[in-house]
Amino acid sequence: MPATLLWAVDVYGRVYSLSTAGQRWERADDMLLELKRVTAGKGRCWGIGCDHHIYLNMMPGETPVRYREETYENQRWNPVDGFADTLLPTDRWPWSDVTGTNPRPLNGFQSPSRSWEWEGDWYVDQSCGGEPSQTGGWEYAVDFPANFSPDKKWNSCVRRRRWIRYRRYVAQGTWAKIPRDHPKRPPLPLCDISCGGWEMSDQSGRYPNLWGVSQQGQVWFREGIHPRVPEGSSWEEVEVPKEVAQLSAGPGDLLWALLWDGNLLVRTGLSLDSPTGTSWVEVESPGKEVEALHVAVGVSVVWVVTKDYKVWFRRGVNSHNPCGSGWISIVGEMMMVDVGLNDQVWAVGEDRGLYFRMGVTPSEPSGNGWIPVSAQWGHSKEVIPPRHDCEFSGQLTEASQGSVLSCTDSDSELGPPDPQNTNDTPVLEAAAPCVVPLGRANTLTPPLEAEDAPLASQQDVPKPFIPASDSFINSLVSDRDKTSASQPTITEIPQEEVEELSPAPILQTPVAAGQDVPWMNVDLEGAEAARGAQAAGPSPAGGSAAATYTLGTLETAQGVGEEDGPVWAWISGGGCDVHASSQISWLSPTGPLTSSLSLTPVQSAAWSEQQQQQQEHREEISKKPLERSNSVWVRKGALRWWRDWKPQRWVDVGVALEQSTKSDGRKDSIFFVYYTQYDEKKYLQVFINEVTALVPVLRDCHYAFAVYTAQRTKQRWPLVLAAQTEKDMNDWLCLLSDCCCECRGITGPPSRQALWATTSKGDTMVHEPSFSLEVPANSLACDLMFWRQVPGHLRCVESNSLGLVWGIGWDGTAWVYSGRYGRQPTPGDAVQMHQQTDVRSVHVYENQRWNPMTGYTDKGLPTDRPMWSDESGLKECTKANTHPPSPQWSWVSEWAVDCNVPGGTDKEGWQYAADFPVTFHGHKTMKDFVRRRRWTRKCKITLRGPWQQVPPIPLSDISLMACLAQSRMEQVPVWALSDKGDVLCRLGVSPQNPAGSSWLHVGTDQPFKSISIGGANQVWAIAKDGAVFYRGSVSPQNPAGECWYHIPSPPRQTLRQLSVGRTSVLAVDENSNLWYRQGLTPSYPQGSAWELISNNVTKVSVGPLDQVWIIADGVPGFPAESPGAVCHRLGVGPVQPKGQSWDYGIGGGWEHISVRGNSAEAPRAPHPPPAGPPRPPTQANGTAVGV
Repeated sequence: MPATLLWAVDVYGRVYSLSTAGQRWERADDMLLELKRVTAGKGRCWGIGCDHHIYLNMMPGETPVRYREETYENQRWNPVDGFADTLLPTDRWPWSDVTGTNPRPLNGFQSPSRSWEWEGDWYVDQSCGGEPSQTGGWEYAVDFPANFSPDKKWNSCVRRRRWIRYRRYVAQGTWAKIPRDHPKRPPLPLCDISCGGWEMSDQSGRYPNLWGVSQQGQVWFREGIHPRVPEGSSWEEVEVPKEVAQLSAGPGDLLWALLWDGNLLVRTGLSLDSPTGTSWVEVESPGKEVEALHVAVGVSVVWVVTKDYKVWFRRGVNSHNPCGSGWISIVGEMMMVDVGLNDQVWAVGEDRGLYFRMGVTPSEPSGNGWIPVSAQWGHSKEVIPPRHDCEFSGQLTEASQGSVLSCTDSDSELGPPDPQNTNDTPVLEAAAPCVVPLGRANTLTPPLEAEDAPLASQQDVPKPFIPASDSFINSLVSDRDKTSASQPTITEIPQEEVEELSPAPILQTPVAAGQDVPWMNVDLEGAEAARGAQAAGPSPAGGSAAATYTLGTLETAQGVGEEDGPVWAWISGGGCDVHASSQISWLSPTGPLTSSLSLTPVQSAAWSEQQQQQQEHREEISKKPLERSNSVWVRKGALRWWRDWKPQRWVDVGVALEQSTKSDGRKDSIFFVYYTQYDEKKYLQVFINEVTALVPVLRDCHYAFAVYTAQRTKQRWPLVLAAQTEKDMNDWLCLLSDCCCECRGITGPPSRQALWATTSKGDTMVHEPSFSLEVPANSLACDLMFWRQVPGHLRCVESNSLGLVWGIGWDGTAWVYSGRYGRQPTPGDAVQMHQQTDVRSVHVYENQRWNPMTGYTDKGLPTDRPMWSDESGLKECTKANTHPPSPQWSWVSEWAVDCNVPGGTDKEGWQYAADFPVTFHGHKTMKDFVRRRRWTRKCKITLRGPWQQVPPIPLSDISLMACLAQSRMEQVPVWALSDKGDVLCRLGVSPQNPAGSSWLHVGTDQPFKSISIGGANQVWAIAKDGAVFYRGSVSPQNPAGECWYHIPSPPRQTLRQLSVGRTSVLAVDENSNLWYRQGLTPSYPQGSAWELISNNVTKVSVGPLDQVWIIADGVPGFPAESPGAVCHRLGVGPVQPKGQSWDYGIGGGWEHISVRGNSAEAPRAPHPPPAGPPRPPTQANGTAVGV
C-alpha cells in the first residue's frame, strides 16, 4: 500500500505532515506559510491562509497534470481573397471556442496562476475527428454552425481548424495559492473549508468537491475541480437558511454544517449530477443545553464535538438517511475531530495533543478507545506524547472555543465564560518543583535528592509560556513594561540556575526585540491568566515560581513553539489511508487512552499510573474489548426485499443492523433497509424494540423471513426479506432475534408460563407473557406480543404449567422439549440438542372436464381453473414447477396418485363433481362433468433442535393436562391419538422424565381425531365422524378411566377439534364455528348444551384459567391475508366464561397455538350479582336446563 499523509496545523499556523511509512513529523518547505486549518483528500490537501487565501498542495504522482488549451481559427470564402479571416457581421469570431460564441484569440490566453507553465507554443491539430488529415487541419462546411468535415466541396463556404497548446501544473508537492475569481465576484474571506465527494464518481479521488464557509456565514462551492484542473475554476454560493460557522463534507454524498446557534444542517440531494444538493434539513445539537462546536463527516458516520468538549456519534447515517437517527455519547474530551479515509477518526484533544480512534471498523464505526499519535518530532528521536495540564497551562476559555469554531480573533464572537471555572486558577501540582518542557516524552522528572530539596524549594522554575492569539502581543508588551515594583511577587531566575535544575530546554530571551509575532489561529488567553496566577500564587513548596518574557522570547533558532514540539490546533486525515488493522509505528501506544481526556494534574497522574498497569498486562488488555460503553456496532449486508405495492417484485436492497450501547449498559438497535426508487435513495427503518416477530415464510423458493411490528401487524403488512443462502438467512434471523431478546431482557429457555405456537411452515414460536396475561389492567394487546422462534420443525405443540412441552411433526413423530433453547450447547450438555427430521407431503391437483366427443380430457372451458392447480384452483401448479416448501427441504419420493383424500376416490384416485368448485365425491354419477385427483410427493427436512423423539407410535393429536403451576403430582396425565385414531395414555410422565415410559392403549369403538384433557382429569374427544365423547372415572389411580360417554354434537354440525380448560370446554366444527359447552359442574361434568360463540375459527386453546385463544381463519377487513391469525378472547371471567370480543394479533400462516401453560392467576375483585330478570332456560336434550 503506498504511503499517505496525515496533515496537522499547530497554534502558530505551521503546517506539518506525517507519512504512514515514516516516523517523523515534517514541516512544510515554505517556512513563511501560515495556515488556519487544512482539509485533505485523496492526493491533495487544501488550506486557509492567514491572508484569507486558499492554498492547495497536490501530491506528486506518476502522471503529470496537464491541461490542453484550444481555440478555433474560423475563415469564410469570398470571390476576391478566397478563404480569409474576414467574416460576415453575423458570423462567429475569427478566433473562438468550438461553439463560436466566445472569442478566444491566441494572445488572450494566460496561465491561471503561477503554478502553471506552458510546455510549448501553439500548433495546429493536423487530425480531423481523430483521424489524420492532409488538409492542414482544416474542416469545411457550408456555413456556420453546420457539420464540418475534412472534405472540401464546391459549396464549402466556411472552414475552421483547431490550435492547441498545453500547460503543466508545476506546483505539485508544494503549497500553491489559488487565484481569485475573475470576473465573478469572489467570496468573502473564508473561515472554514472542507474537501469531499470524491467517491461519488466512478474514478475515486479524481473528482473531489471543495466547500467553504465565509466569515459572514455563507456557504460556497468550488466549481470546475477536475483531474486536469486541480485548482477549480470559480466559487458558487449555496443558499443556506441560517448563518453557518463550520461544515464538513464526506467522501460520498454527506454534507453537514454547523450553525452559529449550535444546531446543525444536513444537505440532501447530493449526487454526481447535482453536486451542490437540493435542500437543507436542520438537526438539533446532541446536547440539550450545550451547543455544538465542531462537526466531522465520513462515508457513513458523523461525529460532533460540543462546547463542553464532549464527543458525540450520530447513528444511522448513510446516503439513504443523511440525517441519521440519534446521538451516542462517546468517552473522551476533544477540541475537534476529523473523519478520514475508511471512516477513521482523528482528533485534537483538550490537551492539544493528537489522538486516533482505535477499533473503527465497518461493523463498529464508533470504535472502542482513543490512542495518542506518537510520532517523532524534528531531528530528535523523542516522541510527542499527549499533553497534560502540568505541561501546558494555557487552559481554553469560552473565547478559545469560539476561536476553534470560527478561526477568527474577534472578541465579539466569544461566548460567556464557564461560571464554574471563572475564579479557578490553574496551579501546578507536583511533589517537588520541576521544569516540564512542552511536548516532551511522557516521562516524569526524576525526584530530587534529599540534599537538593531545600535548593529546589527556593528556586522554582517557571513553565514556558505559549503565545495564544494575536492579542498576545499586547500582553507581551504590557508584561515587558511592568516593573518589579508593580509585581513584587515575581522573581527572575537566572538561566544558569534553571539549567542546573533540569536539562530540559527553556525558551531563551535573545537580545534582539521588536520582531513580528507569527500569526496564531487559536485563542489561548487563559494562558496569560494562568501565568499570572502561577506567578502570584504560592507554590506547593511554599515559595513562588514565575518568569518574565520579552518580545524577543518568540524568536528562537527553530521558531516559536518548535523547541519542544507543536501545540496542535487542527488535524485532517482525509488523505491518510489507515484502517483498524494497520501496522503503523506512530499508532502503537503502550496503552490506549479510553477514559475522559480531562487534563488536571491528578487525572494526568492517574493516567500515567494506568499506563504502567497496562504496560504490565499488555497481553491481557489486548484481548479484551475496550470502552464497551457508549459504542455503536453495525452489521451490514445485502438482501432482497419484497416490494408489496405495484409493481410487486423482489428488489435488491442493502440492510444494516445498528446497535448502540448506553453508558448504563442498555442497548438500543435499529434495523435499516436501503433501496432506490426512481433514482431516489430511500430507506425503511425498524426499531428492534418494536419488533414483535421474526418468522420464516414461504415465498417463491427464497430463503425468506418476515419482520413484524405492532403497526405492521395491524396493517397486515410485514417486511419480507430474502437471503441468497440458507446460512445468510439463519445468520440474520439469529442476529435480529438475539437483539430483540436482549432489548427485552429475555434470556435462556422459555418459561413454564410461555405461550407456544406453530406456523404453517412448521416453525415453533414462543411468547413470554407478563405476570398475568389475563389481568385487564396489565393486558397486552395481541399485536404487541413478542414471539421468538425455537429451533425445530413441528405441526402442533402442547404445553402445561409444569414445564412439559410435547410436539408432533408433520409425519406424526412425537417430540418432547428438552429445555435447551437459545444457548449454544457445551460439551457437558451437548446431548440436549438432537437431530430432528420431519417429512411432509406436497400436493398438486390434476383437473379434467368431460365432453361428448372425447370424454374426460385436460381441455377445459376458458372460465375453468388450470388443469394442474392447487386445491383451491386459483394457482397453477404442475408437477414440473412445484418445489418443496423451502430450500431447506429435499425430495425423498416421486410423484404418485394419492387415494387417501377426504371424500373418497375411485380406484384411480379420481373425485367427481358437477362443476368447479362444487364439493367432490368418490364415485361418478350422470351429472358429474368435472373430476380431479391429487398427486403427492414427500419431502424431508433435517435440522438440530432441543427436541427428543418419543418412539415408536406416530401421533395425530396430543394433550397435556391443564393445571396450575403450584400443582403437585407424581405423574402428569398425557393423552394422545395415533395416526390411525387410537386413543393412547402416556404413563410415567413427570417434570423429571418428560418423555414418560410407555403408552397405554384406551379402547374405543371407532377412530378419533381430536382429544383434550382439562382440570380435574376431564378427558374429552371427538371421533372421526364428529361425535363427541367424555371419558369417565379418570383419576391418578385409574389414569385410563373406565368408559366413554357420548355427548350430542351441535345441531347439524360436525366438530373437528376441542380444548378443555379448568371449567370450560370449547370446540370448533367443520364450518369454522366456535362452540361453548354450557352447564359443566363437578356433579355433571358432561355439561348440558352447546352455545355458538363465534365463527372464523380454525383452532382453539383453553388454558388452565379458562382463558381462550384461537387461530382465526382470517382477519376482518383483510380478505387477502393468508389464513391463520392469533387471537385472544377478551373479557373471559367467572361471570362471563364465554368472553366479550376478539383481539386480533399476528397473522398470516399460523397453524396452532397452546396457552395451556399460562396459569398465572390474576387477583379478581368480587363481582356484584347480575341485575335484571333471570334469563330464560335453554332446551337441551328435551329437558329445560338453566344456563
